[in-house]
Amino acid sequence: MDIFVRKGDSLWHYSQLFKINLQLINDSNRDIQPNSLSIGQRIRIPGFVAQEQQIRQGDTMWKLAQNRNLSIEALLLVNPTIDPNQLKIGQTIKIPLRITWRLVNGGQNYDYKMMMNDIKRLQGVYPFLQVPTIGNTVLGKTIPEILIGNGRKKVHYNGSFHANEWITTPVIMTFLNDYLLSLTNQNPIRGLTTSPFYQQSTLSIVPMVNPDGVDLVLHGSPANEPWKKKVVEYNKGSMDFSGWKANIRGVDLNDQFPARWELEKARNPDKPGPRDYGGEKPLSEPEAVAMAELTKKRDFLRVLAFHTQGEVIYWGFENAEPPESEVIVKEFSRVSGYEPVKTIESYAGYKDWFIQDWHRPGFTVEIGRGVNPLPISQFDEIYQKTLGIFLAGLYM
Repeated sequence: MDIFVRKGDSLWHYSQLFKINLQLINDSNRDIQPNSLSIGQRIRIPGFVAQEQQIRQGDTMWKLAQNRNLSIEALLLVNPTIDPNQLKIGQTIKIPLRITWRLVNGGQNYDYKMMMNDIKRLQGVYPFLQVPTIGNTVLGKTIPEILIGNGRKKVHYNGSFHANEWITTPVIMTFLNDYLLSLTNQNPIRGLTTSPFYQQSTLSIVPMVNPDGVDLVLHGSPANEPWKKKVVEYNKGSMDFSGWKANIRGVDLNDQFPARWELEKARNPDKPGPRDYGGEKPLSEPEAVAMAELTKKRDFLRVLAFHTQGEVIYWGFENAEPPESEVIVKEFSRVSGYEPVKTIESYAGYKDWFIQDWHRPGFTVEIGRGVNPLPISQFDEIYQKTLGIFLAGLYM
């Protein structure tokens, strides 16, 4: 929501007036100097939208403010050109409306376009979010990263490395939405106050690593050649892509990282297909390169890659993980009921590479149970179990 500076105003005053943490207002207005505001300058207030309403017979600013539990001052800030003593029937004014509900509806087939629309809506209401692009897919879709928080503890979550595990994306996006609601409304999540998380942590989220693959699973082969024919060839002539894990080139993105890649390649398919082909070399695919470059750039303290299924958490690789990994995974298990598993005979994954190269905690969280793609009917149950892991990733 936009308001406009008057003489003597300050961001601290706005934080008191709208009951919004001052840091969130500062971070929503990175392009201004907080100590030298100019009269008429636009200021963004997170967690609110300005709703238009027409004046009816008997309306006054006082009455409108009382009906919505607002101050007259709040109304004047969003209506700088309105004379409160000269309201006219039919005149349109703006009313500040605090957002207290989710904008993300995760309980549906959730494709790339839906995710991008939700990110745009969230950024509009919560302008302290930063949304840089980390790279592009084979088909040219941008891969967004979402950044939230100011802390030195850099934590990373990602989803949909595997196309038919797309349910991980709406689960992550729903947590993001709930975190934003908690921050702006100062409501705890499971008894935890989240404002310290914002101050202490910087959370990086890549909610959909593999947009081309997700859209293939949900919508079928793309319209453009050569991929329209190629994916059917890779899929042995079948138009059923429900078993597809790879990117559009038939390369499994979670077999793309230089962590004993040769071992994984030796036991997996030697040509493109729906799953498990690790490519001609590590980091051959633009989506995997984007994730590798992001990880190097951000220097994360820990990473969590969300996959499906099995309700297990993998936390080790070649004994390169630090001792605190076991402490953290026990907490993840406690809050979710998921089983911690140190290692399996699997290589070349994102968390494997992170543990190997950084010797820091990395986790693969396998959410839900059943056959991929998991039915969307499991969404609520999965989210409730996973929510504790999202939170623990920030407070541990």
